[in-house]
Amino acid sequence: MAKKSDVSQAELRKIISDIKKGSPAPVYILHGEESYYLDLITDNIEKYGLESDEDREFNFNAFYGNDADIPYIVATAQQFPVMASRRVVMLKEAQGMNQAKSQLEKFAPYVSRPNPNTVFVLIYKGEPFKASSALIKAAKKSGAVVFESGVPQDYQLFGIVRDYANQHKINIGDKALNLMAESIGTPLSKFFGELNKLTSIVGRGVEITVADVEKNIGVSKEFTNFELVNAISTRDYPRAMRIVKYFETNPRTSQKNDPVKMVAGTLFSFFSNLVIAHYLPDKSEQAMMAEFGFRFPIQLRSIKDGMRNYSALHAVNAVHYIREFDTRSKGIDSLQSDVELLDELIFKIFT
Repeated sequence: MAKKSDVSQAELRKIISDIKKGSPAPVYILHGEESYYLDLITDNIEKYGLESDEDREFNFNAFYGNDADIPYIVATAQQFPVMASRRVVMLKEAQGMNQAKSQLEKFAPYVSRPNPNTVFVLIYKGEPFKASSALIKAAKKSGAVVFESGVPQDYQLFGIVRDYANQHKINIGDKALNLMAESIGTPLSKFFGELNKLTSIVGRGVEITVADVEKNIGVSKEFTNFELVNAISTRDYPRAMRIVKYFETNPRTSQKNDPVKMVAGTLFSFFSNLVIAHYLPDKSEQAMMAEFGFRFPIQLRSIKDGMRNYSALHAVNAVHYIREFDTRSKGIDSLQSDVELLDELIFKIFT
């Protein structure tokens, strides 16, 4: 079980703080599949990287991957600033280059010995670079800022959005936040956009409630993966089946493109965590929150309920059933539809 968040909030805050203080690094390698944080750092460099708006005319250059000329970009980064303390050179949408990752390795020599008077920023949105990449090795050796922005896991989403709400002084209850997390998910830019929209509707400082989310985002608190896990963790079979039937008949409004497989993924995560929790030597709330990377006690509620209602063996068997479902849903040793397989899976878990 990974304990480290895909995005370190402390690391992110330090990067942005240094930029705002006027102490940017000479090189930033920003890469990963969650674009929100990459855009956030980029926007701050554009806003605070130069000392004044007048400096932008001669000391700010933005290039784009689909028509990037690497030697020209390097030559631009090596130039001295014009009547300013530094210049900013950005390569945006670097993933748009032909054979992007192999081409971007050509920046390694510059990154190894960057111009101290230039802030060079490379933004790559997609599968992150490997640690063995010459570019990443050069960046880490020279002390450049390397920031990887991964897509948050389901169990991390609540903490990330709670952090965002606290930082932006958005008042939202835990139940409303969970409903949004289950219904919207990632990308974060969409999530935070919806959160800000709700804030503008209810008013700054007014608590956003479950009713506000249901009314303005068009989701129901009764039919989410979060509520399904609650129903299963408390062994409420009729309620669990009502939710599953809703997923099956309302795929677009409830679970995006593939509701059946989304349900299976959620249940796999829940029962896998349940197995781990049963075998933890220290089952205190503090120990479990540390093990699962949770930051708020509410995130433990379903696991605590599950431990009361399912033995370790039962949880192990449930994991087996979910893996079996995944195999059979791909057409291996089964002619049943996904819907039939899901109904069978829920029945097996309860019995």
